[in-house]
Amino acid sequence: MSSYGFSTTAIHAGQEPDARTGAVTVPISLATTFAQTVPGVAGQYEYSRTGNPTREAFEKQVAAVEQAKFGLAFASGSAAIATVLHLLEAGSHVISVDDVYGGTQRYFNKVASITNNLTFSFIDFNVTGAFDAAITPKTKLVWLETPTNPTLKVTDMAAVAAVCKAKGILLVVDNTFMTPYFQNPLLHGADIVIHSITKYINGHSDVVGGVIVTNDEALNTRFKFLQNGLGAILSPFDSYMAMRGLKTLALRMRAHGENAQAAAELLEAHKNVERVVYPGLKSHPQHEIAAKQTSGNGGMITVYLKGGLDESKRFLSALKLFACAESLGAVESLSEHPALMTHASVPAEMRAKLGIADNMLRLSVGVEDKADILADLTQALDAIDA
Repeated sequence: MSSYGFSTTAIHAGQEPDARTGAVTVPISLATTFAQTVPGVAGQYEYSRTGNPTREAFEKQVAAVEQAKFGLAFASGSAAIATVLHLLEAGSHVISVDDVYGGTQRYFNKVASITNNLTFSFIDFNVTGAFDAAITPKTKLVWLETPTNPTLKVTDMAAVAAVCKAKGILLVVDNTFMTPYFQNPLLHGADIVIHSITKYINGHSDVVGGVIVTNDEALNTRFKFLQNGLGAILSPFDSYMAMRGLKTLALRMRAHGENAQAAAELLEAHKNVERVVYPGLKSHPQHEIAAKQTSGNGGMITVYLKGGLDESKRFLSALKLFACAESLGAVESLSEHPALMTHASVPAEMRAKLGIADNMLRLSVGVEDKADILADLTQALDAIDA
């Protein structure tokens, strides 16, 4: 599908009409096992954990939009993260961006470090010399989010990839926030890309899942073995739902980006806002890096209100369209308080270092009418003074 545009690829990759019925929508195959014509000689499918027609169609689709050769789907983004870490031998060292998703940080520090005997360094890649100083002879993998969750720091992927390639270190990029529509990390030197498809790829707050994509055949063979061995596969029904969601990703991301840009500009101008972090604003510290490696700025905004926890709670309670809920990336707008919610598992001293403060809020701007989103934000900001 390389000669087609994004939407055409998303709609058609892996979506061939059903050979038996001609159905243009991929059927949901609930079969757990598949007949063998000759005993011991499997056909295309053998057992649904090992391979399933519906899941395979989604895997082909998501690989195509990430401009990758291979894709594998998992029961959650966390399952995809755990699978990637199983590439490493005990005693290996991992360098991660410091402001990483709370669930990723929790898995690294409280699971993989204990059960897999891995060590981790959490750094700011935008601090000169920090990356080079963190590398050891045991460093086998670098983990990036760009932008990060929740402070939206942007990292120059090509610069990090160049160092990784020179030293034989794998580079993984969590591309959940930007999606394949706005950013393709493999084109900037990443070896592996992961997504929580729970967010934008599915986009409707009704599927939990994750994916791993790569262009490296040897890595994919290893991931396929781990997917089968660990067993945390995406179900046929969730594969179907995510496949349907991905078909409209381009339409949704354009709306998310347009609405978020307008919301960020409104927030930045309001008297009750201390600071807004959004890659599309010129005030963003890595605005130029973001412009270089992305084709849009996404739907996520981080805002620091003037005040503290009381002001944050007043604002969140006053919102009408923005539901106060964890997760992100769906058609409806969501708001949350990272220190109390998604990043509560991050140690307090680390939250303070990263700037995850009581006056910080994270907004996932949906695809509602722009005027309604802006009006809701305005009335909630004004309610802080009420």
